[in-house]
Amino acid sequence: MKKLKYEYQYKIIFLLVISFILIAAIYILNMPQKGAVPTAASQLVFEKAHVSELLTENASPDYWTEGLRLGTQEVIVTIDSGEYKGEELHVTNYMNAYANVDLQQGTPIIVRLDLDTQKHPYVVYIANYDRSFVLIALALIFAMLLIFLGGKKGISALTGLIFTVLSIWFLLIPLVQRGVPSILASILIVALTTIVSLFLLNGFSLKTLCATLGCIGGVTIAGIVAYIAGIMTPISGFNMTEAEELILRASDSGLKISGLLVSGILISSLGAVMDIALTITSAVSELHDMNPKATQTELFKASLNIGRDAMGTMANTLILAFAGASLNTLILFRIFDYPYLQIFNSDMITVEIIQGLAGSIGIILTVPFVAALSSVAFEKNK
Repeated sequence: MKKLKYEYQYKIIFLLVISFILIAAIYILNMPQKGAVPTAASQLVFEKAHVSELLTENASPDYWTEGLRLGTQEVIVTIDSGEYKGEELHVTNYMNAYANVDLQQGTPIIVRLDLDTQKHPYVVYIANYDRSFVLIALALIFAMLLIFLGGKKGISALTGLIFTVLSIWFLLIPLVQRGVPSILASILIVALTTIVSLFLLNGFSLKTLCATLGCIGGVTIAGIVAYIAGIMTPISGFNMTEAEELILRASDSGLKISGLLVSGILISSLGAVMDIALTITSAVSELHDMNPKATQTELFKASLNIGRDAMGTMANTLILAFAGASLNTLILFRIFDYPYLQIFNSDMITVEIIQGLAGSIGIILTVPFVAALSSVAFEKNK
């Protein structure tokens, strides 16, 4: 009982220290850089609104858009947020196949506002549906299910997930923007999020240490494989679909694009590698508890067998995730009936193949690495 009390206190102290460091780092890294000029996008004003009245519409379903209505609508919208909250404004809504916000009375929307020559607001265009309620509700359902079914472990997992998201958005991206090599920044964030996430789940323990080292090792392996494959192909962050826009921004910032491909693989493979590393370490821990006399070789063989069952599904999950992200491109290749020689050597498909296979290789090699590390650590800890 006393041991559990101390472990709880250590966890609280650790979380407070990490939170303080994280807040300080976020504050420093997200401060405006000296001489930085606000971007044009940051000056745009978007507000919540809803359709208070549908005046006229000239829209009808179109066969080639699978029933989407195309045309125009004249509506009155009421602004629901910001400086002009409560104002009613007239707007023409243009609906096409690619920007299709089909309005009805009461529809919640996001609008872009500007001021005319008389300093009166007007709606430049209707940007999107207001999806905030659905997204927040979905996130709350996810959180409640995780907590309800996972108990304390679920709360720890949710806290770790929030920490990971905050670290990527407020630490990793600002570091890359400020010119820190993206691969180095990604390794640091992977190590940080792994330590915090696994500590939250298992506290200070041998299991946490082995899973953390195994996870960092597995992700690093994936990054090394991707880096070598990128040199040999050759391919880099400049071959990614967003590279052109990033190049325009890199000219007036410290952003380095070349390592972004490897960085993406490090981040995307983190979850799967962490899963399999913790699975194997937990298995070794349970086997050791059930049979404290088990030798290092016995623990290694047993954990390796368990890892073999898990590695297939984890690798499959990772490759399918990358395939799903590029599904539209794959469909277009089939529609245009491109030769396979061109398909498999195109930048887009090569990037996806390297991402999927490098991450999967990292997962596969994590299994024997973590199995060996855990079996040695637990056997020595008799």
